[in-house]
Amino acid sequence: MRIAVGADHAGFELKQGLAELLRGLGHEVNDVGTHSEERCDYPDFGAAIGRAVTSGQSELGVGVCGSGIGIAIAANKVAGVRAATVHDVTSARLAREHNDANVFCIGSRLVGHQVAVEALEAFLTAEFQGGRHSARVAKLDELPG
Repeated sequence: MRIAVGADHAGFELKQGLAELLRGLGHEVNDVGTHSEERCDYPDFGAAIGRAVTSGQSELGVGVCGSGIGIAIAANKVAGVRAATVHDVTSARLAREHNDANVFCIGSRLVGHQVAVEALEAFLTAEFQGGRHSARVAKLDELPG
């Protein structure tokens, strides 16, 4: 699977670790930046992840900032993105199963490396359940941007 990864300076180190995990699992990683811990702005990278996903360049996205919130807000500004800020395995799994999330966002200052790894693995293996959730996701997609 092709997966876009991006982070601001606060999320750089965790993004690097998650990208390595993804490569180890056999995924193709599209790293949209940042490429250092030098101060930068999360909206640039959240938007880049969103554009990579909606253009078809990547099938899913992974965003990391200090809280996981800002980068999710930025990604969600791109029409067709359903970015979810996750904090653990359960929230990651439910983001996919109930919300058909296509971008995983996490906070490097709030979640430890091992929990982030386990949450990402849960996100990748979970599948959208459809059913009663389909109508809700359709309503999300119909909301004006």
